Amino acid sequence: MALFSQTSQQGFQALLWRCHMFWPISRCRQLFAVPFNISNREKFSYFSFMTSSSTALPVDPKGTGAFTAKKKSEVDYEEEKGWDEETKVVSEGKLHFSSSVGAPKKLLMSQALSRHKFTNVQPPEKPLQAEEWNRLRESFRSPEVFEEVMFNSMVRCNSPIDVAKSLLTHLAKSHGDIAYSLLVKYLALCVQQGQTSEIRDVYDIMKVRFKIIESGAYNLLIRGLSNSDQWRMALTLLEEVKKIMIPSRTNYESCIKAASRHQELNLAFELYHEMLTKDLVPTFDVLQALFDFSRGMKDAELQKELFGILLYLRENQIYPHKTFMWSIKLWFESIPGGNWRGHLTNIKDSGQCPVCKHQLEDSNLTEEEYSNLRERIIRDVIHGTDTFRKTSPQEFEAFQTFVENRLPFDIVIDGLNVSHMKPKKMHCENLFDAVNHLAKNNARLLVLGRKHMLSNSSNWKREVMKEMQNKADFFFAENISEDDAFLLYATLRSGKHCKFVTRDFLRDHKACLSDSRTRHLFRKWQRGHQIAISSSVDRKRLNFLPPFRYDCVVQTTGDTWHIPYKDTFDEKYSYEVPRKWLCIQQK
Repeated sequence: MALFSQTSQQGFQALLWRCHMFWPISRCRQLFAVPFNISNREKFSYFSFMTSSSTALPVDPKGTGAFTAKKKSEVDYEEEKGWDEETKVVSEGKLHFSSSVGAPKKLLMSQALSRHKFTNVQPPEKPLQAEEWNRLRESFRSPEVFEEVMFNSMVRCNSPIDVAKSLLTHLAKSHGDIAYSLLVKYLALCVQQGQTSEIRDVYDIMKVRFKIIESGAYNLLIRGLSNSDQWRMALTLLEEVKKIMIPSRTNYESCIKAASRHQELNLAFELYHEMLTKDLVPTFDVLQALFDFSRGMKDAELQKELFGILLYLRENQIYPHKTFMWSIKLWFESIPGGNWRGHLTNIKDSGQCPVCKHQLEDSNLTEEEYSNLRERIIRDVIHGTDTFRKTSPQEFEAFQTFVENRLPFDIVIDGLNVSHMKPKKMHCENLFDAVNHLAKNNARLLVLGRKHMLSNSSNWKREVMKEMQNKADFFFAENISEDDAFLLYATLRSGKHCKFVTRDFLRDHKACLSDSRTRHLFRKWQRGHQIAISSSVDRKRLNFLPPFRYDCVVQTTGDTWHIPYKDTFDEKYSYEVPRKWLCIQQK
């Protein structure tokens, strides 16, 4: 028995409790060869391991089913950020705990206390006796959250398992139960340290004591087991999760990487495709693992699968970071008899690769593609149900009339967006700098503004606004309106040559397009028409980067692959394209 194995001196009764946490009474009888002369009522109170935090549904000893009130807490993995998410970026492998909606007020308060007021609490370096834990708790300034704070600190400090065991033993003896949340925190510590037997023991407890294990605990269990020699049990748990919920990305990726490590690549790709069907976006980490563990294999089906990943990057306009790119290069070069060679390069403005002399795809759409895209965007995005939640039909009709009377424009500018480029400078000055730069060569500009820009405020000087209006057409929308639809309409109505300037990514509008073909054309049009804008290193001026004439996506001719990549792990959105490329040729 792994858990609490060093506590034989703490009394026979405590040892029985610890044993029963992992095995049924019959197994305890076998281990200790003693009778269990305990009444049913006493058995229930002694062995039930009820949760005081109501974070999971305990097993009803009478078999009457789950309790009616269900509260949920979750343990979140801090994992590598996906390319199409706008969530927090954290390092893979670390763990944090957060309460979810519906948690009791007292629980929320205690978790807030543990997060903000006791971050420097240091756990003991060795296991403590009950009296020592009691003294430590009594000296703590908020005893009601002592255990939670202490377990959080143990996870943060990666405390020895025996220290955590001694606190769990003390709680079980003194309170007769252990809160579910504390058990999960102990599980997190076991996963952090790769304590496989402990992870299995905690799982056995949870299966016996709770009818429902919440998603955070499954994340921990699957992560911990998939990194061990008992990784196939993680697959069993994944199947268990499927019966009650959609598995998380973490669940799938842990199992995919485990299968890949053990050269079960058919299984790994089966899980990968299943993950995609559930609209779970894979991280670079798992995609890189599939390339790394496939290195050196001559298998046509495997090559087809990995080429499929590269086409997935193309379809979703994903740019691998340098480490991932290097794994792709090494995989190609490791294929027995493949004769692939990779070179890092920069593509010329003309779109020709200096290494293989191949001409990359043009970023321009054909007349037919452009016409179809314009029609679909105007119908599904601009005149769709979404637009008039952000503006009124009357205002948009007035804008259409304004545009039709002044067509065509060369550049359409999201004025409010650009005006916030340099926060220490007046907004009107930022916009003035942009207009001055873009008005060169007699370009016809349309600036989309808001009515508050005419107020002669500290950020919007009347004389500056008047000077700008001599260089560009301005349309001032209501202050509450959102101008993405205005920008798209004016740009598309002006023709294929017209570019636009904004730091927005236009993701919501892309999502309004119903089919993948149109979304692909939208992204390609965006790459070829969106002028990137950024502040200089000294933040004294604005830099404008015109779109490339070639299309910056993964592309292949069969015997060549060209893959744009990023130097860093920072996310690159749809118009912020990389400058560096991997050219792979088959000799």
